[in-house]
Amino acid sequence: MNYGQLIEKLQILPTEKQVEVFDFVEFLAERFSKPTTPNFSDWSEQDFAELAMAQAIRGLEDEPVLYTEADIKDRWQ
Repeated sequence: MNYGQLIEKLQILPTEKQVEVFDFVEFLAERFSKPTTPNFSDWSEQDFAELAMAQAIRGLEDEPVLYTEADIKDRWQ
């Protein structure tokens, strides 16, 4: 489909549907024009802490368990 065909199809739509199409095109343009990395200056300390923790423990769920509760000699309460 070329631009001419697209314009023809848009022109036969009711005005409210043309507005919907325009809104959707704006959404797509905005979505695909943004950089893929987030703007870190907008992040809160909590956002950074959560990301850091997620990165720190990434992959640990696949690690074998080396110690169990039975290995504890002293318990601190």
